[in-house]
Amino acid sequence: MSTHRSTPQASHRPSPSCRPSRVGSPVSSPPRLSRPDVIARLRAAGCVFAEDEAELLLATARTPAALAAMVDRRIGGLPLEHVLGWAEFAGLRVAVAPGVFVPRRRTEFLVDQAVALGRRAARPAPGRTVVVDLCCGSGAVGAALGAALERVELYAADIEPAAVRCARRNVAAVGGAVYEGDLFAPLPAALRGRIDILVANVPYVPSEEVGLLPAEAREHEPLVALDGGADGLDVLRRVTAEAPRWLAPGGRLLVETGERQAERAVEAMAGDGLLPRVAVSDELCATVIIGTRPGPDPSDRP
Repeated sequence: MSTHRSTPQASHRPSPSCRPSRVGSPVSSPPRLSRPDVIARLRAAGCVFAEDEAELLLATARTPAALAAMVDRRIGGLPLEHVLGWAEFAGLRVAVAPGVFVPRRRTEFLVDQAVALGRRAARPAPGRTVVVDLCCGSGAVGAALGAALERVELYAADIEPAAVRCARRNVAAVGGAVYEGDLFAPLPAALRGRIDILVANVPYVPSEEVGLLPAEAREHEPLVALDGGADGLDVLRRVTAEAPRWLAPGGRLLVETGERQAERAVEAMAGDGLLPRVAVSDELCATVIIGTRPGPDPSDRP
């Protein structure tokens, strides 16, 4: 998974005070922070997009106390998306929670590629295109595919319990099912040989570079969603090794990776019997490797 953050993209209410108020006495509430106050506090804490973040916090907070608490959490280093409770992704407002990987804007390119292939793979009604989102995190990719494609049979899986809870909120909204477990292990066995579109936003940061990531990622997102092993491709290799047994003939595997890792990712796919190609977005600094299981193109189905 990438660690790129774009302009902020959402709510947590503070716990009610445990201190009883005096009967008959008015309960005072803190004055609402003004927009300039919020911007000033965020800017002082080093937030690059202080104005944009202030607008989101002001729009989300329901009370002055909630706003103050949210600002405190943000300047304390919690990712903005965790403070807000949502992230904007592929035109959707995706629920996220503390401890869950925040979807990056560059991953919208992975969605775009999968949507284009999914539309080609669409079966005539009443058939459904089978789509699986592995390493789903919040379920953002799966939710975006479910929203963009018609007649989809959608599944997602992640090993992190917090991510699974979050993904169930997002994926269920488009009629999908989410499973907890390691890669393919929790998926229904009936999916073997049936998947048309398999997306896997695997972790691909080399282990020795995890310490160089921004503090927001290092301290508030699960290591399993970031660390891809010695060269960043450990999880990708595990996915490509199993994918041919799960893909339908002509089905596609799509994975996001780093530009410098693309050549080795292509070699891994080819070595496991898939036909690879590379798609690149200069605008989003995104690289997606697409591997096709040999066989009839799904778009050629009668």
